[in-house]
Amino acid sequence: MTENPALSCADLLAAVSAPEGQGAELKDPATGEVVGYAPQSTPADLDEAVATARAAQKDWAALSHAERSAHLNKAADAIEASAAGLAELLSREQGKPVKNGPNAAFEVGGCVAWTRATAAFPIEPETLVDDESGTAELRWEPIGVVGGIGPWNWPMMISIWQIAPALRMGNTVVLKPSEYTPLSVLALAHVMNQVLPDGVLQVLAGDGELGKAFTAHEGIDKITFTGSIETGKAIMRSAAEDLKRITLELGGNDAGIVLDDADPKAIAEGLFWGAFINTGQTCAALKRLYVPDSLYDAVCEELTAVAKAMPMGNGLQEQNVLGPLQNRAQYEIVAKLVQAAKDSGARVLIGGDPDESAPGHFYPTTLVADISNDNPLVAEEQFGPALPIIRYSDLDQAIEWANGLDVGLGSSVWSSDIERAKEVAARLQAGTTWINKHGAIDPRVPFGGVKQSGFGLEFGVEGLKHMAVPKVISA
Repeated sequence: MTENPALSCADLLAAVSAPEGQGAELKDPATGEVVGYAPQSTPADLDEAVATARAAQKDWAALSHAERSAHLNKAADAIEASAAGLAELLSREQGKPVKNGPNAAFEVGGCVAWTRATAAFPIEPETLVDDESGTAELRWEPIGVVGGIGPWNWPMMISIWQIAPALRMGNTVVLKPSEYTPLSVLALAHVMNQVLPDGVLQVLAGDGELGKAFTAHEGIDKITFTGSIETGKAIMRSAAEDLKRITLELGGNDAGIVLDDADPKAIAEGLFWGAFINTGQTCAALKRLYVPDSLYDAVCEELTAVAKAMPMGNGLQEQNVLGPLQNRAQYEIVAKLVQAAKDSGARVLIGGDPDESAPGHFYPTTLVADISNDNPLVAEEQFGPALPIIRYSDLDQAIEWANGLDVGLGSSVWSSDIERAKEVAARLQAGTTWINKHGAIDPRVPFGGVKQSGFGLEFGVEGLKHMAVPKVISA
């Protein structure tokens, strides 16, 4: 057996799935076929996992950054060796296409890239004072045991965003994936644990009660969570009991503003993927688009042309670039919001007419024009393949609308004049504002939200610092 065997989807399911009838049934959101059965961990299992993590953390923290980084690079190699099997399992459980578009293979590749990047970032002590008065040095020390709680939209990659920096900084990790996509994350950890020391990474599948046990557990020193605002607030309340450190990446309802000097044809595909990446199931996707009167019809026309050319279907079929919504509950949210827009008299440019008799949770790619800014499809995060396009006459009004919600994860400005776009970007209330793109994350660039989109940073050296505690040594 090689150090990094190439595990197939069948191999991975055999390793992580419970026997039929002994776990939670997981179905393919494209077909309704059973994918596997997730083992269901209990609070007692969590106690055992945390005890194991605490025992392993001392030796793991004693390693140097270079030694921990070497382990992370080996884990990245292991993920890469089994990339095809991981991508197929991800597609079957989450729904995203395996190969085309920003897809399952893209997500697994992101796991490799983020792990390697996290291993490479320098994190050195910072000299704060060095003069005749003395010295002061700032160091970054491990927190202890990090409890991660992940989402179902990018289950593998967001797990890596929690795992890799926590491990790099000398912590151990106990992770709870979403109950909708646990097999993908269990499989990812199974692959990584081929090369990681025992006990430094553990994944426990379970329902919301297990998640509550995570946030209340006295042996967990920090919680990292990606998900809804309401759940994030509940985690904050629970973490307050013993002052756990927390990082929250919560919902967004990202605005994009097209300026009147933009080229509609040139930006159309970027707008489309900004909104419809992962079938719109992305926290930092473009979810409401503001377009000036002078370009409104042209932008609508160009976006519709792009949307018509993007096939949606079973992710295992190579021609498809968009998949189903991952679960029926999310499908119903999207359907309800689009119906509210239609009932208000908004104009549907494409989509909005799901085939209720077809298998799977497919909601068609939908563009909605001539819609008011206070319509529910605009004011509420739809988290699916529906984009409202709002007309504006005054740029200040568009900026006010963009800033008018209590969220601020991402935003974007679309223009042929970069300097003008930067001026508008500076006025938008969001953790990140992109220019002529949307949602383009980079492992080197810190990412996080403002307002009710959460707090704390991920990625880069700043993200590493959020997985550590500061310690000053002064002499």
